[in-house]
Amino acid sequence: MRKLVYYVAVSLDGYIAGPQGEFDFFPMCADMMAWIGEHYPESVPAHVREPLGLPLDTPNKQWDTVLMGRGTYEPALAQGVDPYPHLKQYVFSTTLAPADHPRVEVVNSDPVALVRELKRQEGMDIWLCGGGKLAGSLLGEIDRLIVKSYPVIAGGGVPAFAGNFQPTRFTVTERRQFDTGAQVSWFDRA
Repeated sequence: MRKLVYYVAVSLDGYIAGPQGEFDFFPMCADMMAWIGEHYPESVPAHVREPLGLPLDTPNKQWDTVLMGRGTYEPALAQGVDPYPHLKQYVFSTTLAPADHPRVEVVNSDPVALVRELKRQEGMDIWLCGGGKLAGSLLGEIDRLIVKSYPVIAGGGVPAFAGNFQPTRFTVTERRQFDTGAQVSWFDRA
């Protein structure tokens, strides 16, 4: 059965983006970018692959499907780019018209039902890319967290999880640190 994996960058105070969707405050370093390209190439948007030295045709290693909230999709939409053409893309939104976004599947129904259906299908795992509201609604379906924790305080913005109080235990399975002090931690549902 496929797993739902929330792979996300987080500030020390638990934010995945700033108040206006900013994400450029996360300090990147060469060793971390190389590691991402080697282990999670499908997480690198198509329009930034070549500048980072990652060929467009780099095969997916972990996921073949990506789930995004509208706020996560918005930066690509504003730039007029298709962020992940190498993945099956689902964008959860009640305001986007599916006909206006033919490269993604716009979903305005229950995300839990869709995730359960996707988990039953054949394929690689499913990447939950963001945002916080979508992650909060899918907390009961998340099998693994891969958290890129950066040594920066955002002070406000989009929380990693937004929604109802729902304590959910996960177990740390691995951790890695990079030159900037950023860490990647893997957590499996306890």
